[in-house]
Amino acid sequence: MSKTKKQREALERTGVLLALIGGAVFAGFPVLWMLASSFKSNTEIFESPPRFITEGFSFAAYASILSDPTKMRFFVNSYVVALAVTGLTLVVALFAAYAFSRFDFPFKKTINIVIVGVQAVPPITLLVPYFGLMVFLRMFNTYQGLVLTYMVFTLPYAIIMLTGYFNTLPRELDEAVRVDGGGPMTALWRILVPVSVPGIVSVGIYTFMIAWNEYLFALTLTKTQDMRTVPIGIQLLMGQHSYQWNEMMAISILGCIPILILYIFFQRYFMSGMTAGAVK
Repeated sequence: MSKTKKQREALERTGVLLALIGGAVFAGFPVLWMLASSFKSNTEIFESPPRFITEGFSFAAYASILSDPTKMRFFVNSYVVALAVTGLTLVVALFAAYAFSRFDFPFKKTINIVIVGVQAVPPITLLVPYFGLMVFLRMFNTYQGLVLTYMVFTLPYAIIMLTGYFNTLPRELDEAVRVDGGGPMTALWRILVPVSVPGIVSVGIYTFMIAWNEYLFALTLTKTQDMRTVPIGIQLLMGQHSYQWNEMMAISILGCIPILILYIFFQRYFMSGMTAGAVK
């Protein structure tokens, strides 16, 4: 290899490295600024010139949130809704994906098209119909209304991803279960589910993120503060005459923690599951 070619490759690697560093700084700086601002007072946040590191390091914003039952209720609601949506979506998607992957039945292709088509519908176009439906079913301002609504958007993705993951698993596994006298449910729960943990985890993380971060339907389908979720709670800190910026930053940081923990502990499963589910 010539010296010129080596130099060119070294420059290319340096350029890629600098681009990655620049992208990381661009993406990470707002989060770091949000974290730094959460330890400031409202007065310090508006100092000019602004300071990244505050001299009056304070946990007052966090103390205000953690000691306020109304604000902590936002987190309770988000956890209840997100966990319920994740659990129900995974159970329903597992059965549906297993059926699509292993069995032939009438209108299979049509149902597949409908599931994919739902993904193409902008959620905002369904806002008014869902509001009317929840009022009619007397599920307005309830956990049930939020959970059922969110599942409409999480189920199609979950079914598509898990179907793709099951398609990568050999059918000989099912045949081995049948030879041993087991039925389809035995094959699903005893064989396919344990083998499909990466795919299930990746779908679960995605579903939890959707339910945890959703704002528009949570705002429309809830009315009282005891039913508001974290994204709505952040918006409620914007008063008519003043904004509690430090508390907004603190509650935003606290709201990021569950997603961060999920990625830290399940990153390996998430990446392998997303890759495998996209094969077919």
